[in-house]
Amino acid sequence: MSPERSVPSRFGGLVALAMLASNAVADESSLRLKPAADVELVRARCSSCHSIDYIQMNGGFLKRAGWDAEVRKMIKVMGAPVPDGEVERIIEYLATQYGVP
Repeated sequence: MSPERSVPSRFGGLVALAMLASNAVADESSLRLKPAADVELVRARCSSCHSIDYIQMNGGFLKRAGWDAEVRKMIKVMGAPVPDGEVERIIEYLATQYGVP
């Protein structure tokens, strides 16, 4: 790669990174999860890694097995900091409030 092309490529990468970072710190005060038992647990654990709008976006088409797989993937693959004793509570909330029968 020539030096002329590397500067714009690096700049483009920095711009993309900055855009992603701005989304990570966006104000989520208007986003609300459905009120139910363990809503605060779900908010605390899930929002430590991603926006809670991901939950809302996946709601309506994931069954309980889908939420189970998503939560376990977030823990095992993505390294989400969720203690073993909270896993089932989070899955129950997501399946009940945002799952499909």
